[in-house]
Amino acid sequence: MRKIEFRIDARSEVFSANSEWYRAMVATLKQRQQEAISGGPRRERSIERHLARNKLMVRDRIDLVVDGGSPFLELSTLSGWGQYDDTAPGAGIVTGIGLVHDAPYVFIANDATV
Repeated sequence: MRKIEFRIDARSEVFSANSEWYRAMVATLKQRQQEAISGGPRRERSIERHLARNKLMVRDRIDLVVDGGSPFLELSTLSGWGQYDDTAPGAGIVTGIGLVHDAPYVFIANDATV
């Protein structure tokens, strides 16, 4: 197999600037994902009512189904970001891929608290 040649200088100013920009973008993504998952202060009352009815939160339901210790790749965390006056950043749905008995499954679950 032929070796791939590259000319990246990790000590250059361009590399440093790109790296800094990329890290900031990743931090923004993670912050927005966390906001979407938590639902923010507008959703607290809905969550309290949901739990008072002895219902599980959507991601807790998924965790019960996927194999313990296996990852769950959530796909739609920010599907409604910037829509609906930011009241439903995940658009009220959780989709993703997880393992069940070592087989990959696609999950689609509604978030009743949105």
